[in-house]
Amino acid sequence: MLCRAGQKPARACEKKKVTIVPKFAGNEQIMQINLTENNPMGDPAIIEKLQGFFALQQQYGAAIKEVRTKLEVLDDEFRVKFDHNPIHHMEYRLKSPHSMVEKLRRRGLPVTIPSIRENLHDVAGVRVICNYIDDIYRIADLLVKQDDITLLCTKDYIANPKPNGYRSLHLVIEIPIFLSEQRLLMPVEVQIRTIAMDFWASLEHQLKYKAATQVPDDVREELYQCAIAIADIDERMQNICRKLRGQCEVEKDSTSPAT
Repeated sequence: MLCRAGQKPARACEKKKVTIVPKFAGNEQIMQINLTENNPMGDPAIIEKLQGFFALQQQYGAAIKEVRTKLEVLDDEFRVKFDHNPIHHMEYRLKSPHSMVEKLRRRGLPVTIPSIRENLHDVAGVRVICNYIDDIYRIADLLVKQDDITLLCTKDYIANPKPNGYRSLHLVIEIPIFLSEQRLLMPVEVQIRTIAMDFWASLEHQLKYKAATQVPDDVREELYQCAIAIADIDERMQNICRKLRGQCEVEKDSTSPAT
């Protein structure tokens, strides 16, 4: 309640305390800020930690935007030049503060902002859902060939699926972002998969997450067999696409005027 001049509230205006508690924890301390009328700025050391973390989030968010823009430009170019959009849709995420802390602790690493920068390359993530397998490798190749992108790591789970059947192409790239006073190189994890791969991965994750106990072996086997079946359908759809594109090229050549 605000105290207006000349007005006496039923109760005297009390000092209000506002507590900001982000999920990010530095070492074993959860960063808290107590703001009161007597101490509006809180603890300067804590304020500095929070500002550093929020700045870090903003920088990773900017890196995601840079990657998104590059992918959207490539997709638009393919639509104009080849009448084909290789990208069905994209999804984006920033790893939660809690997840960052837990990952650092599992590795026995310091829970600090410099440690996040140095050791976690999947804070910023872009998931690219393509129509066909060929599109995955085409988009990946065109992306990493751009002269301001550095490829840090590649994990091809399409050529070498995970034991549970998971398929996707994972890239970790480094991309520059331009701020008001500096240029920073930021890592971004890019996962590229087909609609079918994403369908299986999303449902498999959801089913495991909702399971009250550990998933039984027979269910794991059934999920694996589903992954095999979906991969087969992916290949068949890819082959159909190649045949139709080949047929279109033949028809286009046959109707073109002789030079």
